[in-house]
Amino acid sequence: MLLAAWLGLPALAGAQVAQAVSAESDQPVDELVPPTSASDFTASQLDSVLAGSWRSPANRARDAYRHPKATLQFFGVRPDRTVIEITPGGGWYAEILAPLLHDNGHYVAAEKPPAADSEARSDDSALRRKFAADPAYYGNARIVQFDPKAPVLGAPASADLVLTFRNVHNWAVADTAPAMFKAFYAVLKPGGVLGVVDHRAAENASLEAVKRSGYLPASYVVKLATEAGFTLDASSELNANPKDTRDYPKGVWTLPPTLALGERDKAKYQAIGESDRMTLRFVKPAAPVTASR
Repeated sequence: MLLAAWLGLPALAGAQVAQAVSAESDQPVDELVPPTSASDFTASQLDSVLAGSWRSPANRARDAYRHPKATLQFFGVRPDRTVIEITPGGGWYAEILAPLLHDNGHYVAAEKPPAADSEARSDDSALRRKFAADPAYYGNARIVQFDPKAPVLGAPASADLVLTFRNVHNWAVADTAPAMFKAFYAVLKPGGVLGVVDHRAAENASLEAVKRSGYLPASYVVKLATEAGFTLDASSELNANPKDTRDYPKGVWTLPPTLALGERDKAKYQAIGESDRMTLRFVKPAAPVTASR
């Protein structure tokens, strides 16, 4: 059962591992079947959650663009972690993360107060309805609110991961991005991970020229994170879309799922698909070791 605890397995899965080891106890040690690794167990749990009946068909259809399994694995999400998702909107990723973390971890949705604007009111209402409708999957999820200008996301060094999906471009316009990244750093444990996905501008584009289009240069996001104290650990192209030319009348919102132009050239934009996205993993450096005297 110690193995089960290390993997973050629920009690039933732990019992199954123990029974398997007991049944094979008459074999030499070097012939025992290796136990399930933490990464294999997480992959299996993600497969189960992604196939969950509680996920809406519309959200499920977007898996082809958002690559949730690969993205969460890249960020190092495991079922026994404490994960804070920043401004989760209507809960696309909450449908995956909250059930995944329900038994052995903690899912926290951090959002602006509903009074902040109409979008915040709509998102808060949608998220609370979603959580209330399926307590078996969302009953342990928490919602916290933060002031975007002076954000506090939880107790210092209390989270294993902070994840934000397609939000940094909004903070760039509101000029709250530096404060948000400092809050991410404060709430993460030493060694904790910040995962960022956002619409990617051409790298030679200036921030002022593109930020109202919804796209950002990856170098700007890296600068925000490193100035807050993070180290860039890795980047991935798993959410890249080479069809995205980034030059649309309504910015990124011209593309699916928003399709801001309505029926105008709809087939053209649907053929492009969702935006080209950067996927960046940052790490809060581990606390320095103090030499003993």
